[in-house]
Amino acid sequence: MNESSRRIILTGFMGAGKTTVAAELARQLGCRSIDLDQFITAREGRSISDIIDQDGEARFRERENSALQIVMEENLAGVIALGGGTWTIEENRALIKANGCLTVWLNAPFELCWQRIERESNPRPLARDKESTQRLYQQRQPSYALALLHLKVLEKSPQSLATEIIKALHAEEES
Repeated sequence: MNESSRRIILTGFMGAGKTTVAAELARQLGCRSIDLDQFITAREGRSISDIIDQDGEARFRERENSALQIVMEENLAGVIALGGGTWTIEENRALIKANGCLTVWLNAPFELCWQRIERESNPRPLARDKESTQRLYQQRQPSYALALLHLKVLEKSPQSLATEIIKALHAEEES
């Protein structure tokens, strides 16, 4: 897979840059990356918005957990970008911990996330307006803080964030 056998999990709020950083990190490590939301979309044949709108968020979370189990069990990638809410579910955190992954919180300020969300062509089902999205952001912060590594993303490139993660991974392996 890569020079490290430890998988890296990226968590953080919508628009924090998880997918972009995961792709860059995988490139630098010479392994595959998976965006869990994209994996779910491919498996289900419909968008996350459609799943949540048609089946409800609870059913989506069940599918999300199932997808995470598959990605872990089949070792499909060295770097996994979670959906914004994946890490907030205790069962998912336990699964990730049981697999010995390095968890990284890409900590982006709300305003940066909101700017990125607004620029996207596909609407996010849990980010329909700024006020409720900001409440969700605040609610999720304590869960994100449970990740092993915290990185502030403001004014950092995906390349520099990936490099920071690799340095942290090496430092951890040496200790």
